[in-house]
Amino acid sequence: MPPIRLRPVSAIVFLAFAALTIEAADRVTLPAPTVTGPIAWTQKPPNPEHGYPFNPTYLDLAAKGYVEEEFFIEGTANRYKHDGDTTGSVIDSGHPYRTRIVVRRPVSAKKFNGTAIVEWTNVTGSRDLEMDWFQSADHFVNAGYAWIGVSAQRVGVDALKAWSPNRYASLDVTEGGKIKNDDLSYDIMAATAMAIRGKANADIMGGLKASLVIASGHSQSAGRLGGYINTIYPLNPVFDGVMLHGGGGKIREDVDVKVFKLQSETDVRGPATRQPDTDKLRTWEVAGTSHVDSQSEIHFVEIGKLDAGMPPGVTPAGTCDKPPFSQVPFHYVFNSAYDHFVVWIKTGTPPPSAPPIEFTTANPPQIARDEMGNSLGGIRLAEMAVPTAVNTGQNTGTAFCRLYGSHVDFDKARIATLYPTHKAYVAAVKDITEKNLKAGYILKPDAEATITAAEKSDIGGR
Repeated sequence: MPPIRLRPVSAIVFLAFAALTIEAADRVTLPAPTVTGPIAWTQKPPNPEHGYPFNPTYLDLAAKGYVEEEFFIEGTANRYKHDGDTTGSVIDSGHPYRTRIVVRRPVSAKKFNGTAIVEWTNVTGSRDLEMDWFQSADHFVNAGYAWIGVSAQRVGVDALKAWSPNRYASLDVTEGGKIKNDDLSYDIMAATAMAIRGKANADIMGGLKASLVIASGHSQSAGRLGGYINTIYPLNPVFDGVMLHGGGGKIREDVDVKVFKLQSETDVRGPATRQPDTDKLRTWEVAGTSHVDSQSEIHFVEIGKLDAGMPPGVTPAGTCDKPPFSQVPFHYVFNSAYDHFVVWIKTGTPPPSAPPIEFTTANPPQIARDEMGNSLGGIRLAEMAVPTAVNTGQNTGTAFCRLYGSHVDFDKARIATLYPTHKAYVAAVKDITEKNLKAGYILKPDAEATITAAEKSDIGGR
């Protein structure tokens, strides 16, 4: 009897099966986390003993049918070898951690839209900053999202312990100081997703069942999430999508999760760094917006009012060379991006593509600007398409001024030249806003707010 030979198609099937077997063998299964809480408020702010969560929101969540709860989450995590965009591997396991998560969610299942957003809180300012919440809190609440903030990094946890030793003394993401970096942060994020999905000892969602769990992060957190997606996520794919806000780096082309990158003008680095849209990656760039903007500053200021132990804002007046904070409402685009993202993950219908911000042909390339100083290209909200000021993503000065962008109002003469009548100004705002709404870059409530603001303004006189 002649030897049996595999036909080419059989060989392909065999190799594919072998590849799947190897992949399954390389998968990482985390131990279920242990959750404590909700941690009680022993005081109300302001109080120097801080018997309440750090960064309590100033929004009246109860009036919207929402609740804010803080939990401690603990377990053991792995350390990973993770270089570049190659799938990583476990170095060692069993490293204990204990940190905190903050859950803001609907009380009623009827209000819950089924999506939980897990934000890796940003620690660039040496404390937890909820930058995605700061941008889109109102939309999250109005649309029925659940939001979960995660203190995943050492700097943030150290700040919590310094702010309220009584409340946070037990937290530790360094294994008693043995781990000098943030190696455990990746599994802390993954463990939070497990808790949301009911794979913990306690229910952090109050009975709500999340059909989608989306990871998000801004700036440094986006960078860490980008690295996580490329190297560690394939070992334990616990998220349904990843929102990268203001950063994130290059995403590997074969990544098996949908990624949405939303960039302000501050964040774009030139044509060479861009990646094309694919069936897994979508990028939007918003002209005239800044890495930290006036919407974020509102939350900084309000939290400062709520708790005297918090800084009153992110920068003292006069330290930047130009008036800080773009006033182009980046959060309008962010709101729409999240809703598109959910539809994309659920149905496969991708968000619309968007034009990039334009660059000159200089070496190195510079952002192209009109004669007034506003950038060209990108998603152009009414504040850029029908301008009454120069809004940019750039600034100079001390501390983090380079991230704050700038806003300089036009003088009366330029306003009069551009908009000889109030009616003409409102008509122009209405036209571009309706086009942005039709294109899918903003949502109807934000379009209506834009038009209403124009109608109530004194641009063009009365």
